[in-house]
Amino acid sequence: MKSRIYQATGIILKGMPFQEADRLVTLLSPEYGLIRAIVPGARKQKSKLRGRCELFVINELLIAKGRSLDKITQAETLESYPGLSKDLGKLAAAQYLAELVLNLALDEQPQLELYELLNEHLRRLERMSLAESLYGYLAQAVFHLLAIAGIGPQVHYCCITQEELSPNFNDPSWCVGFSFDAGGLINLAIRDKEKNNPNPIVLPVINHRLKASELTLLQHLNQSFLPHPGKILPSNILDSDFTVPWLQVEHLLRNYAQYQLGRSFRSVTLIDNLPEAEF
Repeated sequence: MKSRIYQATGIILKGMPFQEADRLVTLLSPEYGLIRAIVPGARKQKSKLRGRCELFVINELLIAKGRSLDKITQAETLESYPGLSKDLGKLAAAQYLAELVLNLALDEQPQLELYELLNEHLRRLERMSLAESLYGYLAQAVFHLLAIAGIGPQVHYCCITQEELSPNFNDPSWCVGFSFDAGGLINLAIRDKEKNNPNPIVLPVINHRLKASELTLLQHLNQSFLPHPGKILPSNILDSDFTVPWLQVEHLLRNYAQYQLGRSFRSVTLIDNLPEAEF
């Protein structure tokens, strides 16, 4: 339980002007989860707190508990991610992850794992090279964040039959279903098996159909680091005309997250309108 004056470590995930010269910030703390607090005078040019309440700055904070909103009285910066603001694509991706975490995190509850995972993926975004796929990094970050929050999708077994599903690269028309309502993969072959059944299984709505390459990428996102497509996809499909479908996988997980959380993410509008070169 918070005392009248308490200390917390926190990363700024959201900020907006408040009254004449203050700033209202929302931060994620490993000790207390989400904290909404006023930063007095933060918008004044000479304020010591001005640069310390920007997005993705991690501070050691002294906070006074208020009736409706807490007040940050001291802030000592521990870390920041300056590389994110130098690249529009990376900044948009980081804002998307921040918006997702704001919807996953809890108030008044320790959120150490979520806090550490977010910071790990922000570091990866900041360090990634132009040759790497930002959509791939986003897909894995979203997958990890959903998993740690307990709402990650089932990507190895059919949600209806519990049979293991593996990509079939021998059949060009092969695909597997994905249902937001069921929470993951659906074996589309069930429909054929149930045709003559007097009491057929009622299948959930299929929101996406995944090809073999897309399923392969999706099934490897639980790894610690983003897998290289050349190491997990068959060499015979990796020709000059093949495009690694990170975009499709990212969109699938984005839509799944929005469905599970019951809201749309505003930050993805910027991502979708970025020039293709940014990704």
